Amino acid sequence: MAVLVNEATRVLVQGITGREGSFHTAQMLAYGTRVVAGVTPGKGGQVVHGVPVFDDVLTAVRETGANTSIIYVPAPLAVDAILEAAEAPLPLIVCITEGIPVWEMIHVRRYLEGRPVRLIGPNCPGVITPGVAKVGIMPGYIHTPGRVGLVSRSGTLTYEVVWALTQKGIGQSTCLGIGGDPIVGTGFVEILDLFQHDADTDAVVLIGEIGGSAEQQAARFIREKMTKPVVAFVAGRTAPPGRRMGHAGAIISGDSRLASVKIEALRDAGAHIADHPGQVAEVLVALLEQGNG
Repeated sequence: MAVLVNEATRVLVQGITGREGSFHTAQMLAYGTRVVAGVTPGKGGQVVHGVPVFDDVLTAVRETGANTSIIYVPAPLAVDAILEAAEAPLPLIVCITEGIPVWEMIHVRRYLEGRPVRLIGPNCPGVITPGVAKVGIMPGYIHTPGRVGLVSRSGTLTYEVVWALTQKGIGQSTCLGIGGDPIVGTGFVEILDLFQHDADTDAVVLIGEIGGSAEQQAARFIREKMTKPVVAFVAGRTAPPGRRMGHAGAIISGDSRLASVKIEALRDAGAHIADHPGQVAEVLVALLEQGNG
């Protein structure tokens, strides 16, 4: 079944005529993703890598049947791009853009409440169902089809863990990054719930980091709702308080945002804890062997 992205996904690329949009459109097409339209205001009628370009999202959806948007629009215009996709409405919006101000994302979150739209990101690597479709910037070759779902706040750590899983012969059902900003469209809990109800996912990997309380919220959900095993890794054990570590949301400004506190919450909830990214695959191998024993 897969989570969010499958054979029926028809992608619209907002910002397709830009450098990043054009490059990643080619990569998504090469992976087999059905990219059916692009949108850049004022450039309708052009064709990029065989994909027709439209001036606005509504026209593109009407003409091509697109049901998913991926946004490569620069930060000053990204919020308008998200809102335009939501008004179409497109049920899935993936925003790759980094640097959107927090106050603007608060406005976006409020606008999306109650609407039939799911936003992944911003500042995320996207979503991939291996062997089927990728909607994002992740390197497709490191993924392999399987039955382990993965959700992460970090794009780079996602790639490292996925490659370790693949090398151990552990395939993935769907992998996605929720984004590293303080305010994102979809959090750990919502994705864990999707994996919990996905018939093609047997276990879940969760990759967290310092800052915020997303991992503690995930821990509560794992304890109360998850019946599938969860392997978790939280980055930033040695991060100094008050210093941002990579992502806008990765900053310690209180004890609850420490990696150690998050790890303890996840462990208490029943998650299996990995001490470093490469150990995630080792823990999963052990769990799978126990399940087959």
